[in-house]
Amino acid sequence: MNIFRFAGDVTHLISILVLLLKIYATKSCSGISLKTQELYALVFLARYLDLFTDFVSVYNTVMKVVFIVSSVAIVWCMRVDRVMRRSYDKDLDTFRHHFLILTSFLLALLVHEKLTFQEIFWAVSIYLEALAILPQLVLLQRSGNVDNLTGQYVLFLGAYRAFYILNWIYRYFTEQHFTRWIACVSGIVQTALYADFFYYYFISWKNNAKLQIPA
Repeated sequence: MNIFRFAGDVTHLISILVLLLKIYATKSCSGISLKTQELYALVFLARYLDLFTDFVSVYNTVMKVVFIVSSVAIVWCMRVDRVMRRSYDKDLDTFRHHFLILTSFLLALLVHEKLTFQEIFWAVSIYLEALAILPQLVLLQRSGNVDNLTGQYVLFLGAYRAFYILNWIYRYFTEQHFTRWIACVSGIVQTALYADFFYYYFISWKNNAKLQIPA
């Protein structure tokens, strides 16, 4: 493991902790897209089908379990918990995420590295993760004002993927048979989707003002 991969995992973990802090400390999921959280739950379930078949390291296994359990727990909380469910911005979270799932699945059938069950679903998870943030970004744009914890959650989520791009670049130049080009291209697309958010986050930080994303 290189420093960029580790930094990506850490920022990803921080983003989840920030989201859990927002939900449980404020007793509210306002500003959080349930549809994005459902997509991330599908991403991790599809990607880590090898959890019980391929052992890489204790660290790798623990991180897989953490991402699966936390994503499913967040979805459960937003859908089932009575208090949290009342604070969910259902009227703003109307992105048709089913089309993202269908698009990712069809793309994985057409463009993949190996024609095996696990590799197809790995490709699905990569394509779907690249697009999963879209419902969240649309919700933030519609709501206008973004609270501090929600902004930090999205910021760390974007930073996680940016670090992974550096990880892939590093591995390309240091590993002889590194071929995960699907992840590289999808990661670049995913990071580009955050560009608008990063810009407004920087402006709000620079001016010491509340984060606002114009429609």
